[in-house]
Amino acid sequence: MKLELENISKRFGDHRALDRVSLRCDNVHSLVLIGPSGGGKSTLLRVIGGLEDADSGSVTINGQRLGHSERERLEHRRTVGTVFQAFNLFPHLSALANIALPLEKVHGQSKGEAEQTARDLLKRFRLENHAAKKPAELSGGQRQRVAIARAISIKPRLLLFDEPTSALDPEMTVEVLSTIEELRDEGRELILVTHQMAFARRVADHVAFLADGSIIESGAVETVLDRPTQPTTRDFLSKVLKY
Repeated sequence: MKLELENISKRFGDHRALDRVSLRCDNVHSLVLIGPSGGGKSTLLRVIGGLEDADSGSVTINGQRLGHSERERLEHRRTVGTVFQAFNLFPHLSALANIALPLEKVHGQSKGEAEQTARDLLKRFRLENHAAKKPAELSGGQRQRVAIARAISIKPRLLLFDEPTSALDPEMTVEVLSTIEELRDEGRELILVTHQMAFARRVADHVAFLADGSIIESGAVETVLDRPTQPTTRDFLSKVLKY
C-alpha cells in the first residue's frame, strides 16, 4: 500500500478533530494509528475510508486520489472494508444475512452467490454453526468476527479497523486479534486504530502517533514504540506501557 495524506483538516463545530495531518507511507501492508482518546485517530480513519469528508487536504491510496463528492466517496467505500468497535451489525438479521444482504443489495451479487460467499466466510471463521443467529445471540467476539467476515466479503483493496476490541473482554479480544493477524499474514493491506500496544508491535509495518488532531511522529515500529523522539509520545507510551 502506498498512502499519501496531505494537509488533512476536519472540524466538528468548534472542535478541531484533525489539523493539517500529513503522512506518506510506501510499501506498507499494515499501518497502526495510536494515541490518546480524542486525538483524531478515528476521524482520520473515517476520512481515509470515505465515511467523512475532510474540510481540506487530500487522501491518495496507491496513486488514486479520493474525491470529495458523495458519489466519489460512495464508490470508494465500496472498495474498503471497515470494522467498527461497536460491530455495526443489523440487529434484526442473522449472521448469514448480515454478510449476504450487502453483497446482494450494494454489490450486485445474486442471492445464491451472496449466501454462498457468506457461508464460506462463516465457515472460515468457525462460525458456521451460528449462521442463523442474530447478533444478540452471539458473544462479542463472535459478533466482531461476523463484522470482519462482512468486511472482507467484498474483496476490499483495504481493510480499516477502528478499535475492534475495545468493547470485548480479554478472551474475546484474543479471538479477534488473532483473526486480524491472520489477515495481515495473508498480505492484506490494513489500517488499524488500537490501544493494544503489544498487538501493534506484532502486526505493524508503520506506526503513527496522533494527539490533538496532529501526527506527532511516525515511522517503523521499533523507532516509534522503542525510541520515540517527541516528549508527547514518550509520555503517552510511559503511561500505557506502565502496567
